[in-house]
Amino acid sequence: MTIAAEIQALLAPVAAGRATTRFDAGRADIVLDVTGLAPATRDALEADVRATAASVAGVVEVRVLQTSERRQRRLIAVASGKGGVGKSTVAANLAIALARRGRRVGLVDADIYGPSQPKLLSVEGIRPEARDKTMIPIPTRFGVPMLSMGGLVAEGQAVAWRGPMAGSALTQMVDADWGDTEVLILDLPPGTGDVQLTMIQKHKPAGAVIVSTPQDLALIDATRAIDLFTKVGVPVIGLLENMSGYACPHCGEVSHPFGEGGAERAATRMNLPFLGRIPLEMAIRTASDAGQPPAAGNGPEAETFAALAAKLDDWLAA
Repeated sequence: MTIAAEIQALLAPVAAGRATTRFDAGRADIVLDVTGLAPATRDALEADVRATAASVAGVVEVRVLQTSERRQRRLIAVASGKGGVGKSTVAANLAIALARRGRRVGLVDADIYGPSQPKLLSVEGIRPEARDKTMIPIPTRFGVPMLSMGGLVAEGQAVAWRGPMAGSALTQMVDADWGDTEVLILDLPPGTGDVQLTMIQKHKPAGAVIVSTPQDLALIDATRAIDLFTKVGVPVIGLLENMSGYACPHCGEVSHPFGEGGAERAATRMNLPFLGRIPLEMAIRTASDAGQPPAAGNGPEAETFAALAAKLDDWLAA
C-alpha cells in the first residue's frame, strides 16, 4: 500500500469521505470538503485530519486545504404592509417552531431600523463575531442562530442610514456563515421600500408569509405587500391573522378589538392560503418581552405556532 493510500484509509472514519490525499516527497497534501459545517466543527475536523496524517510513517509535513461549496438555502420572508401587527414575534416563534420539527433554521432580523429579535431571543448585548470578514451568527438557546442590526449597534441608538447602506448590511447578514442551516427566516421591515427591494433583487426569497391583524387598515397595507411579492415572482405562502380575538381572563368571553375574520376573507378574495389565527394573548406578550418565545414551551401558545410551522414545513417539502 502506498503512503497516500495508507493516509486515505486512516482518514476514512475520521473525515467521513470529505478528504482527498496526495503524497509526494514526505509531504501530504489533503483537500478537505467542509461544506455545511460550522466554523468550530471545521477547525476540529482539520485538527483531527492533520494529526491522523502526521501519524503515518514517512510523513514529514501535512498541508490541509479547506474547500466549501456554496449552499443553496431557502429564504422565507415574514412580511407585513405596516408596523405594529406582531410580525417580529411571529417570525421568531415560527423559526423556533420550525426548528422543533427538525429543520435547520436561522433567523435574519432584516428590520434594519427597528430590530427587535435580540430581545425576543434573549441575546441582547451580544455582538456577532467575524471570520475572514464574514459574520458568524449568534447562537441562541432555542436552537435558532440569529443575526440582527440590534447586535451591531448600541441599545437605543438610531440607525440613520440611507437605503444603500441598509441594503449592504442586510446582504452581509444573509451571506453570513450559516453553516448547515437550510432555511433562513427573514423578519422584514414593514412596507415596500428599499430593504424589501434589495432583498428581492439580491436574495430572492423562496416564499413569503404575510402577517396582518383583522382590521381593514392593516389588510389594505398587507394587500400592498402581497402585490409586491406577486409582481416580482415570489410565491405568497399564505396570509396569517395575528391578534385575532381576546379571551377575558376572568369570564372567558372572547372579544375582537381589531375585528374578526378579516384576514381569512382577504385570503379567500385573493385566492391565497389562509394559514390560521394567533389570538391576542397576554401570555404571548409577556413571554416575548421576557425573551422566552412561547413556541419554545409546551403551552397552548406553543401549539398555535406549531400548527403554523407544520403548514410551512409542508410547503417546503412540496
